[in-house]
Parts: sequence; C-alpha cells; structure tokens
Amino acid sequence: MNAATRLFNENGMANVRLQQIANDVGISAGNLAYHFRNKEAIIDAIKEELYEEAAGILSTYRIFPNLMDFDNQLNKYFAFLQKYPFYFMDLLEIERNYPDIHSKHQVHISKMISQIRKRFDYNRQRGLIIEEPRPGIYDSTANSIWILITFWVPQNLLRRKNAAPMIIHFKEMVWNQLYPFFTEKGIAEFEQLILPVLQQHSSDN
Repeated sequence: MNAATRLFNENGMANVRLQQIANDVGISAGNLAYHFRNKEAIIDAIKEELYEEAAGILSTYRIFPNLMDFDNQLNKYFAFLQKYPFYFMDLLEIERNYPDIHSKHQVHISKMISQIRKRFDYNRQRGLIIEEPRPGIYDSTANSIWILITFWVPQNLLRRKNAAPMIIHFKEMVWNQLYPFFTEKGIAEFEQLILPVLQQHSSDN
C-alpha cells in the first residue's frame, strides 16, 4: 500500500499498473495478486486508510479553547494532503470511477465545512469574530476555506512550487480568510498565538 501510494503520487493513479507496484516491492505480480487481486483492491485499501485518517483529523475539532485549535488542525490537514496528493490531483476522475469513494468524500466535505462554519459562531461568542456583516458571508467563507485546504497542495504541485515553504503559504492563505473578521481581541489573540507559529515555520524553512 505504501509503494502504491508513492507510485500514484509520482505518476497519477491511472498510469500505474499492478505489475509496476509488484516490481517496486520486489515480488511477482502473481504474489501481489494473492493479497490484492487487482489495482482496484489496493485502491480500496488505501481509501479506507485515507478516510480513517481524515476522520481522525475531524475528531481533533475544539481540543483547545483558542485559535491554536484551528492552527493545529491545519497542520494535520497539510500533512494529510502531502501524504495523498494523488487523491486530490485526480479527485474528479476517482469520484467518476469509484462511486463509493464519492459518497464517503461528500460526507467528509460536509463535516469539514460544518466545523469551519461553527468556528465562526464559537469565536464570535468569545468576542474574537465580528457579527456577520451580512447573511451568508460566513457560510461562503467557510466554503472558501475548505477549497483552499483541499486544493492548495495540488495547485502548488501543478505550478511546481518549492515544497519547503508550502506550509507557511498554506496556513497564511487560510488565516487571511479569517483575519478581516477579527475584532481587536481576535487580532490580539492571533498575534499572540498564531503569528509566532507562522514565523517559526518561516525560520525553520
């Protein structure tokens, strides 16, 4: 499964054959087929692992009572995206050919957007976020943040950007969606908790 994931990431899922996976791990295609009858069976096993990891990230919602909670979750999302870029690069093709993956992905999307949207209400109650400027803005912003999280890593790979500082740009782009809605108290917490983390990422790279 690790070899298949790496080959899918390097070449795209559609371009990898069962024989290539067998060659990569140093066994015959027949031996591999004893464990996974075809490439689809390997994909099924990888997607189960993928959705378990995604569910684990969603379960980390609201562990901390401050903005650091979301920043920690962004770290987990970024690591997840880097582990399975083939899935997000080939998302439309995968969902066309694997309807069960499509249905599970839709559930994950709904939960993810719902969590992001609830952060607006939670931090508004804490005095960090202003009242919604007009109805629907926070729903739209939650969707925009989901799009950024889901497609930031793939679009950087497509543009062949340097991978090292990607997490800095990734997190800055997401936080920039929230920053205009911060109150003075929200800005103060952001500068105290989040800005040093972003600067640390920058110095590490």
